Amino acid sequence: MSAIYNLSRRGFLKGIVGSGAFVLGAHYVPRILWADETVLNRTEADLATLHPNVFVGIDSDGTVHIVAHRSEMGTVIRTSLPMVVADELDADWKRVKVEQAIGDSRYGDQNTDGSHSIRSFYDTMRVAGATARFMLIQAAAQQWGVSPADCKTDLHAVVHPASKRRLGYGELASAASKLPVPKKEDLQFKHKDAWRYIGKGMDSLDLTDLCTGKAVYGMDAKLDGMVYASIEHPPVFGGKVKSYDEKAPLQVAGVQKTVPIDPFKPPCAFQPLGGIAVIADNTWSAFQGRKKLNIAWENGPNETYNSAAYEKELHETARQPCKVIRSEGDVDSTFAKGEPVFEGDYYVPLLAHASMEPMVALAEFKDGKVRAWAPTQNPQAAQAIISQELGIPKENVICHVTLLGGGFGRKSKPDYVAEAAVLSKKLAKPVKVVWSREDDIKFDYYNAVAAMYLKASLDAKGKPTAWLQRSVFPPIPSIYDVNAVYGDPGHLAQGWTDMPYDIPNLRIENGPAKAHVRIGWLRSVANIYHAFAVQTFTDELAHRAGRDPAEYLLDVIGPPRTIDLKSTGYPNYGASFETYPWETGRLRRVTELVIEKSGWGKRKLGKGHGLGIAAHRSFLTYVAAVVEVEVTDDGDVKIPRVEMVVDAGLVVNPEITRAQFEGAAVFGTSVARSGEITAKDGAIVQSNFNDYPVARIDEAPYQTNVHIIDSDAPPAGVGEPGVPPFIPALCNAIFAATGKRIRQLPLTRTNLARAG
Repeated sequence: MSAIYNLSRRGFLKGIVGSGAFVLGAHYVPRILWADETVLNRTEADLATLHPNVFVGIDSDGTVHIVAHRSEMGTVIRTSLPMVVADELDADWKRVKVEQAIGDSRYGDQNTDGSHSIRSFYDTMRVAGATARFMLIQAAAQQWGVSPADCKTDLHAVVHPASKRRLGYGELASAASKLPVPKKEDLQFKHKDAWRYIGKGMDSLDLTDLCTGKAVYGMDAKLDGMVYASIEHPPVFGGKVKSYDEKAPLQVAGVQKTVPIDPFKPPCAFQPLGGIAVIADNTWSAFQGRKKLNIAWENGPNETYNSAAYEKELHETARQPCKVIRSEGDVDSTFAKGEPVFEGDYYVPLLAHASMEPMVALAEFKDGKVRAWAPTQNPQAAQAIISQELGIPKENVICHVTLLGGGFGRKSKPDYVAEAAVLSKKLAKPVKVVWSREDDIKFDYYNAVAAMYLKASLDAKGKPTAWLQRSVFPPIPSIYDVNAVYGDPGHLAQGWTDMPYDIPNLRIENGPAKAHVRIGWLRSVANIYHAFAVQTFTDELAHRAGRDPAEYLLDVIGPPRTIDLKSTGYPNYGASFETYPWETGRLRRVTELVIEKSGWGKRKLGKGHGLGIAAHRSFLTYVAAVVEVEVTDDGDVKIPRVEMVVDAGLVVNPEITRAQFEGAAVFGTSVARSGEITAKDGAIVQSNFNDYPVARIDEAPYQTNVHIIDSDAPPAGVGEPGVPPFIPALCNAIFAATGKRIRQLPLTRTNLARAG
């Protein structure tokens, strides 16, 4: 039975968001409090004695509460952003409590995607911390009767050096709370030399819980009286149920009923796909009941979709003139001059996210309101789609964010959260929707398949005098617009529009491609296929000219300069060109340093060994990679060593940044070695790690060295930029080791066994 306790608001909040645990159900919480939205929307920071903004609160006992409004999925952002606040506040990290925010527009953008959490919120977090520090100093100065200019902060205290007086933050919180909140222009930020945490590194505050099994993921969420749901989705995108067996699933012990979910109304966006949900006492019963549904499907027009034919179609389109998105000089007349011309066709298939934790969400609809718990990258999007699907105001949706067992962009699309809410309304009880691994693979928002064609005319030294490149891929906007067939500026900008080489005649084009599945963003998105094509083609040109690939890459990058892309509509990852110009000098620098760090040209490599190099800018970060491979006689690929050099501007948490690039090498290995999603008669063929494998420990790089350039530039992205250069560097290394060129991924498409 549920116990009834007399809880204060503070006690209640400590129960549901306290360190180390989430109390998620009526089993622990008096039901009367669940209806009190004034409580559920408030944080510990809001309720603290001093709370100058939505991110910071200080209690009279000196506890500092910091709200983490971004989602934690292994990037340690739940630690890194609060670190910035704590540093500017001069807070003792041991006295800081970090609270995970619910979805709420007052925090600004909460979509933890696009490698921009630090970039977009570094200044915001500094202001949040500096504001509280300013008010504490003012309060102390008033109490002592001295000028604030004569006071400063030391760790978790304000001090007056002349008199050696000292007051802790808790002692000042009440007085500070009565002062006006200062304007940003009145704040004084700490100098770099005074930073305690920024740039020094910090372990994840969740590390102990992660290692001891106490960490709370979406699957851990529970409510009294909840049921489990497993959904049989249409195997072909856009399909509908014609008929199914309602009675057979009920023969499985634990199955309660079956519930139809309406198919989405185009465009699909983040709506549930539709299908039949099996409701049960537990996941096992729900999964077993699904097997007995015996559904007959009306598959619709996408039933004609077959990967092999579609690949051919994309290549044919890429070989024809397409929409011009950037043009400089006169490519056609240069090609007509009779200089040697080289062409290449490149291909990257659909890719699935395959995060360790499949989709899961718990929702309760009651009294016209929804409360949901989910491992989501975008709780505000979950609010929006639940509001749309249930026809309730968005403010009546509360979305709690658990830890994510991986995301890579998939969990920014909250269709699975909407499923739980829809079913809860239908059943009038809490529902936890659990996807199987097969569901995860077959019903993803896939990274787009892409075909690319490149052509260059070459001078006597093999350097391009003219360069043409075409990219053809089904665009992400197709999930919002059924007529979308061309790439949007944001994704064309990812390694395509911004081709940085010093070439006088350049034309960049994009061809149409219709989507037959849901297309979404996956870690580094269009940079995956664009960097693969451009950097592989560059390596081919170097070998064709008989030149060293590293020296050739530096030659085509050219002298340091700033590329003006404003006339092309280049969105620059949402950042201003004034703050984040496209600087080829920074690309040169990371390339030169990775050449040095790898010992390029100075190490004697054994039989079957090879080095490959690539460099790329993405998410405002410049990265160069050198990959060493060993290809055995039977074609097995081993990766003994990877060197990466990173210029990401100001780096807040260096050790975690290194981990992101080490992880990017493993992720890139999975993409390159065996990542391929295919379709037959509209249905996805792959279903689990047996036919969509990820890199095993013996396949991943043995050693990855990450070198971070010390930079005064503004902070840029770190979660995704390591993937794009790694993949072509790996493939270029395989060519160096075997003489076999990789123009299509995954590697399983090419026989790498060495002859002789």
